[in-house]
Amino acid sequence: MKPIALLTPAVLLLLLLGSSPAAPPALPLPTLEQLAWQRCELTMFCHFGMNTFTDREWGLGKEDERLFNPSALDARQWARTAKQAGFKLMILTAKHHDGFCLWPSKFTEHCLKNSPWQEGRGDVVRQFVEACRGEGLKVGLYLSPWDRNNPAYGSDAYNDYFVAQLTELLTNYGPVDEMWFDGACGEGPNGRKQVYDWARYYATIRRLAPHALIAISGPDIRWVGNESGVARPNESSVRPDGKGPDGRPRLKWYPAECDVSIRPGWFYHAREDGQVKPLSKLLEIYFASVGRNSVLLLNVPPDRRGLFSAADCKRLREFAAAVRGLQQGRVKATATATGRALAGFSAAEAVDGNLDTYWSPGPDATTGTLELDFGAPQAFNVVDIQEAIAMGERVSKYRIDVQLGDGWRTLVRGTVIGQRNLYPIATTTARRVRLVIEEAKLPPCIAEFGVRLAPLAPPPQKPPLAAN
Repeated sequence: MKPIALLTPAVLLLLLLGSSPAAPPALPLPTLEQLAWQRCELTMFCHFGMNTFTDREWGLGKEDERLFNPSALDARQWARTAKQAGFKLMILTAKHHDGFCLWPSKFTEHCLKNSPWQEGRGDVVRQFVEACRGEGLKVGLYLSPWDRNNPAYGSDAYNDYFVAQLTELLTNYGPVDEMWFDGACGEGPNGRKQVYDWARYYATIRRLAPHALIAISGPDIRWVGNESGVARPNESSVRPDGKGPDGRPRLKWYPAECDVSIRPGWFYHAREDGQVKPLSKLLEIYFASVGRNSVLLLNVPPDRRGLFSAADCKRLREFAAAVRGLQQGRVKATATATGRALAGFSAAEAVDGNLDTYWSPGPDATTGTLELDFGAPQAFNVVDIQEAIAMGERVSKYRIDVQLGDGWRTLVRGTVIGQRNLYPIATTTARRVRLVIEEAKLPPCIAEFGVRLAPLAPPPQKPPLAAN
């Protein structure tokens, strides 16, 4: 056993929970904050600001502050809706590219203090963070580095301004769980582009909000690479990070976030009320993001009243019901496994619904089989598997088989498991299913393995069942 001082925070968490590691951790590991963030699985974006009132996606930075005037703003409605739909964190666009700030900033006139809303005394950021905390949600803020209003943009002085804004937000509205930056870098009022002082931005956040994760142009959370909410099959949370002193590749824990809007646009447009994504599309996105070891960031934009629209709320209720149906459709099973599992790491730990316990086939095994017996033939259409990611990503090749008749047939094959992988399959009736780990970097640590009968699920994966 390593001394506690040498243990990583995630492994230390396991010890504090009363579970000593069955095997050495597979480096790199998530921080405690990354671990908690990945377990959120569902997070929500709220694009709201001057663009909501000008009916644009990207503002010009010249808009009259008096245009911002929501008639019935209620951030508690946003947070309550998000919570009821199963989301765990919300991110507000405190400032978008037009430079208009949703708080009364001391450093610019292009902000709420010159809006007629609440006679210039309103503070959307304040209402947002208080609403999130009141509903038990984590808080995130988006602050656009690109600013089409500030005359200093394109000079070193702008970096001072941006750090002043960061300081203002993190000092007056903390604690913040996630700071979200995109990489947009267009022209400023003087036609110049800015060289962002990212190192200084990050240092400011680390100093004022040491537990905040920095995304997407940041070191803690990465963009998946599209705005469709879709991760790659076998998406990994481990990424290259240059080379170490010995010249060998260095790796870091860098999980993916999948951002997508519930509508065609990111800001609210009345003409899109009939274009809210259908439930079937949202479920496809859920399986292609949460179901591929990533976190879904779904944008729901408040309208000009300052409320989530009826169309968006209706779809969120339907989505929440479908996800609940998936979660509640787990088929109960008894688990057995090959290998000499240590005490406290038996097959039963993989079906107990607790992500802080796990099955491991033994201190030296890098292969193994975990078999589920339902007691009688049961129908299912989803396979669900999760690693104990506090111990790192360990499995590198696996398959999932179903017993049909006297033989086993393979349902799916994969390489990365990570926080969660969900596989929609054609509805199948069987008594036994097994996870066969064919290769692993270190002894596997499987937190949960099961099958589900979901009332709604995306089309099944192809190709069809293959003989094993």
